[in-house]
Amino acid sequence: MAIDYRERIPNNVALSENRRLQRALESWQPNYMRWWHGLGPEGTQDYEVYLRTAISVETDGWANFGYVKMPDYRWGIFLAKPQEQRAIAFGEHRGEPAWHEVPGEYRSTLRRLIVTQGDTEPASVEQQRHLGDTCPSLYDLRNLFQINVEEGRHLWAMVYLLHAYFGRDGREEADAMLERHSGDADRPRILGAFNERTPHWLSYFMFTYFTDRDGKYQLASLAESSFDPLARTCQFMLTEEAHHMFVGETGIMRMVQRTCEVMHALHTDDPERVRAAGAIDLPTLQRFINFHYSVSLDLFGQERSTNAATYFTTGLKGRYHETRIDDDHCLVDATWPVYLPKDGTIVCEQQPALLAINERLRDDYIADCQRGLNRWNKVIETHGIDFTLTLPHRGFNRRIGAFDGVHVSPTGEILSDHAWARQWRAWLPTDEDHAFVASLMQPVTAPGKMAAWIAPPARGIHGKPLDYAYVKFP
Repeated sequence: MAIDYRERIPNNVALSENRRLQRALESWQPNYMRWWHGLGPEGTQDYEVYLRTAISVETDGWANFGYVKMPDYRWGIFLAKPQEQRAIAFGEHRGEPAWHEVPGEYRSTLRRLIVTQGDTEPASVEQQRHLGDTCPSLYDLRNLFQINVEEGRHLWAMVYLLHAYFGRDGREEADAMLERHSGDADRPRILGAFNERTPHWLSYFMFTYFTDRDGKYQLASLAESSFDPLARTCQFMLTEEAHHMFVGETGIMRMVQRTCEVMHALHTDDPERVRAAGAIDLPTLQRFINFHYSVSLDLFGQERSTNAATYFTTGLKGRYHETRIDDDHCLVDATWPVYLPKDGTIVCEQQPALLAINERLRDDYIADCQRGLNRWNKVIETHGIDFTLTLPHRGFNRRIGAFDGVHVSPTGEILSDHAWARQWRAWLPTDEDHAFVASLMQPVTAPGKMAAWIAPPARGIHGKPLDYAYVKFP
């Protein structure tokens, strides 16, 4: 299939001038389209969607709006503008010129980092492919599709790096990202959170708030990389990732708003009466927060990690906002507080900061997550309701790291197997919770109308009114 690289794939990497890269992408692109039709948003090929498309990195180029059929979306390849004479900011190569080619000694490690990040992008599309059938509004449906096409573009960004800098190994890895599938028993996605189901819109909003926020911190760390093409690629991806987190934060806020309105109208805080009125009660929202937050914490990896230390020391992956940190950027003799289970309790110990790179990033993430909860709790407080949404302890429901296999309550007590078995249903979503939420998921597709379990957004998209036809059906 011949591709017009000036029109079909907008880019700022001189794609039309690189015949070798053209041939590689010409081979990969049809497989990508087969994956999109087979595992992308189900039954949407003929929908016209009011989407934002990036056609350049300029202020007036990265956000062009218009109706597009999603299979015709222009998945571009963009790197942020280069920084002149950029120097490496951390690790043993600090002060040296940033790399524009892959250093041979770091080739396999750097490739693994790119593949792990790239694998998350199609995974989330697969997890969300059925959600369009139960959209709460056209506004929300359009936002879902915007995220889907941008996750696809982020996959293109990682595939470009693999094809452009890693030869045959890179091409094979790019092919493999279309062969693994979310939740597949034989070929699952690399990271556990991306094999979880996203069965309804409550899980979707939680995913876009908590799990996409992990993506923000991983991308920001890679944006510090000494390998300049990776750093610039991730810098541009972050401009789009912000919208994904906005969808999650405002989606949950709108659910909280609607629930509080129902509680106020009924003069009740009884969860069963709130459910009977068609809203999602606050304790159920808390259980879903507990689950999605804890699963997302696992994405940061081990509390003490020699791999993370190696990535930092070699300059492959930095810390969040590395250049803003006031230290030696080599972590000589530095320490960082790390929480660990010990003798039946949880202690905070100072550990070598180089080994605690993951934990520092997790700390940044936790503080960021709390800011969203503070805003949701303001909504609850405004309605005069005595309830506070909280983040559970970092050790709660963990499957990776020091807390794997340790039962920790949301408030941070270590529990016996018996105590956990007796109480976990109060802390995590049950099958009954999922069934109830699923029962509310009836599609609403009339312009301006909204499902009864969620409040309208504060404003429309790109200056359009809420009753705008954000999606047109055939």
